[in-house]
Amino acid sequence: MTLEVALFPCLSDNYGFLLHDAQTGATAAIDTPDAKEIAKQCEARGWTLTEIWNTHWHPDHAGGNVALKRRYNCHVRGPNQDAIPARDETLSGGDSFDFAGHHVDVIHTPGHTDEHIIYHLPSAELAFVGDTIFALGCGRLFEGTPQEMWESLSKLMALPEQTRLYCAHEYTLSNAKFAMSVDGDNPDLIAAVTDAQAKRAANIPTVPTTVGIEKRANPFVTAGNAEELGRRRALKDNF
Repeated sequence: MTLEVALFPCLSDNYGFLLHDAQTGATAAIDTPDAKEIAKQCEARGWTLTEIWNTHWHPDHAGGNVALKRRYNCHVRGPNQDAIPARDETLSGGDSFDFAGHHVDVIHTPGHTDEHIIYHLPSAELAFVGDTIFALGCGRLFEGTPQEMWESLSKLMALPEQTRLYCAHEYTLSNAKFAMSVDGDNPDLIAAVTDAQAKRAANIPTVPTTVGIEKRANPFVTAGNAEELGRRRALKDNF
């Protein structure tokens, strides 16, 4: 496998991601929270940005598109929302494309936003999930419904358990506090929280997580249905 993922902090709690194919030199930024930091990370590695893949329109995910497009003339892919700046290619759930010989599936995951999408690379056993799911959490329902988020999480949980999920924010410790308040007797949750606390104490990212961990520890997945997810999401919004 010639793919490498570079993960680095951006803004206050975002992560930036660069996906690089060593054989071809192709490099994709998954979302663009901070154009200057993304360019800095590319330069430090000797990589040239060739693509941008947006998961949704929020400024902390697409705000760097214009500057990076201007600098690298890279190809910008994103969901069908007018607020995606400098987009060259519109993607919808069920679409797929090739990245340096690697197959990429596009999965529609509404809930956080109506047209939120994720990028799944089956051969690499990884997915870039934006703000649909976090380690021990899920995105706020700014545009969607609990039913939509439940269906979106169910799509993710149908992926192989070893699939690494690259979530876009470092929210895990705050998510852990809430998760323990609603499912504190869950041994899988307790193990995940202990691991997250140790990583953050050592300043190690808790991203990526995996489908297997979230299937058993994430309170919005273990909710079991859309109604309970909605109840827990409302509690979390005011936690």
